[in-house]
Amino acid sequence: MAEPLPVRLGGYAPAESTHGQALDRIAAGLRSRLGDRVRVEIDYNILDSGRPVHALLDDVEAGVTTLCFFSSSYLAERVPALGIIDLPYLFSSLEHAHACLDGELGQVLSARTREATGFLPLGYWDNGFRHLSNRDRDVRTPEDCRGLRVRLQPSWVHERLFRALGAEPVQTDLREGIAMLRSGELDAQENPFANFVTYRVHEVHPHVTLTGHVYGARGVYASAERLRDWPDDAIEVLRGAVAAAVSQQRAAAARKEEELRAWLVEQGTRIIALSAEEQGAFREVAEPVLAEAVRQFDTELLAASPHPGPSSSLA
Repeated sequence: MAEPLPVRLGGYAPAESTHGQALDRIAAGLRSRLGDRVRVEIDYNILDSGRPVHALLDDVEAGVTTLCFFSSSYLAERVPALGIIDLPYLFSSLEHAHACLDGELGQVLSARTREATGFLPLGYWDNGFRHLSNRDRDVRTPEDCRGLRVRLQPSWVHERLFRALGAEPVQTDLREGIAMLRSGELDAQENPFANFVTYRVHEVHPHVTLTGHVYGARGVYASAERLRDWPDDAIEVLRGAVAAAVSQQRAAAARKEEELRAWLVEQGTRIIALSAEEQGAFREVAEPVLAEAVRQFDTELLAASPHPGPSSSLA
């Protein structure tokens, strides 16, 4: 009897998170369809071992780990097309974002990623709309952002947006960024509620503004190196398991955001829901950033992307 295929799934979120549960769903799909042909292990959170999150991508590309999820922003330097997901106020709702990533836009992004890296993209999980939190004050206008030192993911579009708002953007790895936020070295950050609570930023940031300025996608990336030795039927089973996990994770993420918003209010967090006029002021600041960003992308990519529309928020 042939040795079972070793399958290692990795991530950087707790096992009980929607992303951890989605890894469980992939593992269950593989085990139910392939039985003793596979041996599945899950490393839910690379941060628990003291390693930086980007090491997870290195492990997948090298074939040490079979598959992981990862925010698309971290790959945008190597795959510039992925930067289109980071455009401010691009998607009008969660459903709009999902439809685009499941359709032509996702197909183009996956093809570009495969060409430029050792990753085989299998789908896109939801990381929600990103909102601004800070330790000092209520933020209702762009002027209120002036002087805030804001932790950001590595995205030049995010950097331009917050600089236009008058803030001081600081792009860091997640582990370093969390430490700087908790020490007070940084004043602010932007994330969906799930990350805000998972990484315990809510303990030091009593102010959250529902800016909904950028949508976050987490790609599900398999190792092309590892899958090169897999039989075709096993790869199809993996694709099916990931597709099922995509549906599960997106639904769970939407529910979790609503639950966490209510919980944060109970904990005393001040959650600022912007009026249409206040939201419009942020969008106005973002317009030249969006115009600059669009010029960076080619015709094929722009044709596959949506026109900027009003941002979804949880207001």
